[in-house]
Amino acid sequence: MQLVRHAAVAGTFYPSDAAELAHDVKRLLSEAPPSTLRPKVLIAPHAGYIYSGPIAASAYAALVSQHALIRRVVLLGPVHRVWVQSLALPGADNFETPLGPIPLDREAMQAIRNLPQVEINPAAHALEHSLEVHLPFLQTVLDNFSLVPLAVGSASAAEVAEVLDKLWGGEETLIVISSDLSHFLPYSTAQDIDRETVQHILEFDTNLVGEQACGAHALNGLLLAARRRGLTAKLLDLRNSGDTAGDKQQVVGYAAIAMAEPAHAD
Repeated sequence: MQLVRHAAVAGTFYPSDAAELAHDVKRLLSEAPPSTLRPKVLIAPHAGYIYSGPIAASAYAALVSQHALIRRVVLLGPVHRVWVQSLALPGADNFETPLGPIPLDREAMQAIRNLPQVEINPAAHALEHSLEVHLPFLQTVLDNFSLVPLAVGSASAAEVAEVLDKLWGGEETLIVISSDLSHFLPYSTAQDIDRETVQHILEFDTNLVGEQACGAHALNGLLLAARRRGLTAKLLDLRNSGDTAGDKQQVVGYAAIAMAEPAHAD
């Protein structure tokens, strides 16, 4: 019997109706600036679509030229509900959204299963939004793909990088890191802090902390692995909830960043 991780935040973070969701995602993508990049890595936010959807779309619009090439997505995001010590697999065969099921890559998950920093923890995934909100974008932009979802707790940069090295693959594999930036600061303060955080990311600084980016643990590992491989990074979008749908008293920051391998650098 297939084990399915059902959508947990459909109807809250994004529409639960398939037609409405498909319309919203396509609209967001159509409004994103065009890109000629060929990313190996995307960093994108994970709030409700009304807040961070336009910024996430700026990242996913960069995949248009690779829609038929990418067959596997390695997706890492921070845990918000159930804490884990390192990196957690879901113990499922499929993830499901209103747009349909996504098969998980069993072979890839088995390749990392015996690493000491990897565990199977369905509870860490059951209600977690940081991975789920990316799936409708991926389902819309890519043709057919399998997924390796990892919920990240307090893993070190070296631990995350080791997992990514095993899953890196070639042009068939896309890596997505889910992270928002600063939280609940006044608009102008957040802008200053988020610009500084993005600069650290663009310089492959592996010492990010949670106050800068809630996905800091996954980001630090990605930045370590990417730096070793000579990737280049480009900022695609940087805004906050005060720019999209919220007030400017307490905002959450969002960035879209793409990274390319040397052969595909812009």
